[in-house]
Amino acid sequence: MTKFLLSLHVLAAILAIGPVTVAASMFPQAVRRVTVAVPVGTAGGGDGAAGAAQDDMSTVRLLHRICRVYSGLGAAVPVLGFATAAAMGVLGDAWLVASITLTAAAAGILLAFVLPRQEELLEDLTGRQPVERARTARLAMFTGVFNLLWATVTVLMIVRPGSTTGA
Repeated sequence: MTKFLLSLHVLAAILAIGPVTVAASMFPQAVRRVTVAVPVGTAGGGDGAAGAAQDDMSTVRLLHRICRVYSGLGAAVPVLGFATAAAMGVLGDAWLVASITLTAAAAGILLAFVLPRQEELLEDLTGRQPVERARTARLAMFTGVFNLLWATVTVLMIVRPGSTTGA
């Protein structure tokens, strides 16, 4: 049963968290492309520019939707992780406690900083409001911290400091 739970946990992490990290990382640049393609307050530079801007806007919407949907699916990762840890009898191990803490921090950053800022930028673009580069830079910073936390959790899950399994 432990191997089955561990397999589900790893698959959930790959299939749910992976898309969020990639889409969230791509989002700030996609917003900048929309802002550059059709400057706010203009009608666009012809059908080509308007079409490119519409494609870029569709990309921004898609990236946000991926982040929102897959972050919800990502809730399965800690649930399966707790079940796996309980089955393995490692709930009190320091590496696991550290991983749980970092996972909670990553989830908090995603829910409190990344997703709300994506929504704000998307609303501004939809309403043809100006988007300052500093705002996309801050979003990129929060996204980078989120990604760094998940990378650290991944390393802890593989290395498992103090583990007696030899892995």
